[in-house]
Amino acid sequence: MNQWEVVIGIETHAQLATVSKIFSGASTAFGAEANTQACAVDLALPGVLPVLNKKAVECAIRFGLAIGAKVAEKSIFARKNYFYPDLPKGYQISQFELPVVVGGAITVQVGSGDKAYEKTINLTRAHLEEDAGKSLHEDFHGKSGIDLNRAGTPLLEIVTEPDMRSSEEAVAYARALHALVQWIGICDGNMQEGSFRCDANVSVRRPGQPFGTRREIKNLNSFRFLKEAIDFEVQWQINEIVEGRKIQQATVLFDPDTGETRTMRTKEDAHDYRYFPDPDLLPLVIGADWIERVRGELPELPAQKRERFQSELGLSAYDASTLTASQEIADFFESTVAVAGKASAKPCANWVMVDLAARLNKDGKEVAQSPVSAQQLGGLILRIVDNTISNNIAKKVFEALWNGEGATADEIIDKQGLKQITDTGAIEAIVDEVLAANAANVAEFKAGKEKAFNALVGQVMKSAKGKANPQQVNELLKKKLAG
Repeated sequence: MNQWEVVIGIETHAQLATVSKIFSGASTAFGAEANTQACAVDLALPGVLPVLNKKAVECAIRFGLAIGAKVAEKSIFARKNYFYPDLPKGYQISQFELPVVVGGAITVQVGSGDKAYEKTINLTRAHLEEDAGKSLHEDFHGKSGIDLNRAGTPLLEIVTEPDMRSSEEAVAYARALHALVQWIGICDGNMQEGSFRCDANVSVRRPGQPFGTRREIKNLNSFRFLKEAIDFEVQWQINEIVEGRKIQQATVLFDPDTGETRTMRTKEDAHDYRYFPDPDLLPLVIGADWIERVRGELPELPAQKRERFQSELGLSAYDASTLTASQEIADFFESTVAVAGKASAKPCANWVMVDLAARLNKDGKEVAQSPVSAQQLGGLILRIVDNTISNNIAKKVFEALWNGEGATADEIIDKQGLKQITDTGAIEAIVDEVLAANAANVAEFKAGKEKAFNALVGQVMKSAKGKANPQQVNELLKKKLAG
């Protein structure tokens, strides 16, 4: 693969969080009976005129500010002409030459642990447009049904530069964008309902050569499918070139059942759509005062929060990035730290990223559904930090909290008698008993077998029912065995 360089750009359609459509007052609510949310404007009945939704524009401004882009003072709506049964007008209202958002960038964390690295993905543009309806093929024998409920739903199409060089980078970008649009409140991010859909433009080239011919994989609605589709497409393109065939520019679909991409149609270029300014819509003019008002309403952004977690709480770049993967996780972490104290930020991070995340994953729950609240977790961490309980006992307390066996860590510790033994005299008595009863392990240790020491530690912890302070046990054992 190092003989080849992968080049990926991504176009994302984010459905904007408005209650009505971009050019009409019809509802955008998901799941309604077919064709009950398409009004005269959406159906393109004669004589109707579009009226721009102000909330959709504010969503675009929020996004532009969040990625450090230029919000255009003046942008134009254009007609993108093509015929398809679920497009009643025969054209889609979009933006072409003058989009509402220009430039900007998103920095993502790729990989984990020692192999993690940061990558900045530059954005070309983001523009407002309307969605088309939906063709339904499954429920009709030999026919297709048309549901126009989605027609006119407001979208922000977000286009990157071809900056990604692997499917891992593409997924890291898509995840970061998915988190960001939810964070700033412009999209619910529901991929199953089609609120966040990615198209991946993929090509391959020899390192240092010009870009190859790209193929666009359409409508990828999960991060797993995004990765699988890119990986298959890359290998397919390499095989084609190696076998002497040319790549034809095309639009392709990914089949999750086979794990393969297949050509849908040859790729259109901009001139095929005969774009021209929509005569029914005035240019969109956004004044500086409007931009500043929206800027004042923005929450602390993920990048700012990451920086603060590192500078104020001493977290690593990886930890800070993981904890800002979503607003819910970031809020949960900060609420935990508020109880346990800033000095305990690292243990709080570990518990949220490892123990809590594993338990949520096991039960198929989101952070918002966690049976253990941030306040309860903070209280538990306090008891680890002040040596009331050990880390091992803390896991038992966490499980008890999860199962609703007590309202607080303190209550469970008292009820179950889990308080750690820190009295040196009491621990020393147990150590003496264990050494006297395990002469063989003592002899092995003195003969240079380190494993024998661990066995003795285990015996002491067993005798103490796991409640002895592990550090004190280690120190006392070493002292006695050295004597």
